[in-house]
Amino acid sequence: MRELDEEAAGGPIGARLAAWRRRRELTRDDLASRTGLELDYLVGLETGREWVDRRGRLAALATALRLDVADLTGQPYPPRGEEHAAVRAVAFHVRRSLVRRQADAAPGVLLEELVERTRAAARADAAGDEHHLALELPDLIETADRAMAAAAGPGWEEAVRLRVDAHVLAAGLLRRLGYKDLAWMLLHRARPGTREPLPVLVEEVRLLIDLGLPEYALARADRAEDAGADWELPALAAVAQAMAGRRLAAEQLLATAAERADGVREAALVIAARAAVAAEAGDAAEAADYARAADHAALDGAHRSSLLVVAAAAEARQNRADEAAARLIEADAAAPLRLRLDPFARDLVAALTDRTTVQAAALRDLAERAGLR
Repeated sequence: MRELDEEAAGGPIGARLAAWRRRRELTRDDLASRTGLELDYLVGLETGREWVDRRGRLAALATALRLDVADLTGQPYPPRGEEHAAVRAVAFHVRRSLVRRQADAAPGVLLEELVERTRAAARADAAGDEHHLALELPDLIETADRAMAAAAGPGWEEAVRLRVDAHVLAAGLLRRLGYKDLAWMLLHRARPGTREPLPVLVEEVRLLIDLGLPEYALARADRAEDAGADWELPALAAVAQAMAGRRLAAEQLLATAAERADGVREAALVIAARAAVAAEAGDAAEAADYARAADHAALDGAHRSSLLVVAAAAEARQNRADEAAARLIEADAAAPLRLRLDPFARDLVAALTDRTTVQAAALRDLAERAGLR
């Protein structure tokens, strides 16, 4: 349980940072010394003039204060509206699944039906439709459990694969909500025996990155390579290397990802990863260039929203508040709840609300819908 429950609800990271720093009896100079971050940046963060848009910085702050990163981001956020409340309820259903006894066999479960339902959940995930995904997942996980218990012969392997996919989709949603412990437990539950399926390993890499543990993420990525990884794994590992301050290693991994990319969509995703790595390295101009160069039409709603958040942060770092606000509004249109649950997007919305002129009303409305005002 968090020590500062009153600081866990919505709002900017800087406000929680200031509260935790005082709780730890540290001065800003102490925190600057422990993190290697500039004092001016920390002052701006605590006073609302600055924002956090780099995972490495968030991890450094959390480590210096002996915290989980969620204690600074405030996740999981208080529900804002019925759809957000429905998404938050997924955590309850997953906890129930984790303590439930082994599923009974269900001969009536057709694998063809389970395939289509899993595909529907995957489409919702790709679109960034957290609400639809949340409505699908509880029953999908239970059905997949029962299907695997009932399957035999050639159908067993297909049932196992579908069950893994359902668990990975649920773990991803829990990770984004901030229930990272539940996400980890669910991924462990997804493994059939001691086997580690590639989708589970890849989601574990994402989870470790979000936990601010790049070295652990890289170690997991090495294990996933042995399972036959595609373009996505080196792209994720590149972000982890950038978090650790190793830009050259990150660029080498991005080159590997580009070589493995197959088709327009995957090529666009690699360019989006290049933008994310440049942003993590602190090169806002390069991040903005890559964000503009990516083929946005080839991206689904979730990835397009994520790329637009990177673009917004890059524009804001170059003192282009109106352009940054416009990108945030586009990101919200692409995947509303995905954006409003993203701690970096929320921090940027809070920081820009009083700085933009052209997009002022739209950004204030977005801040209101995110629970930031």
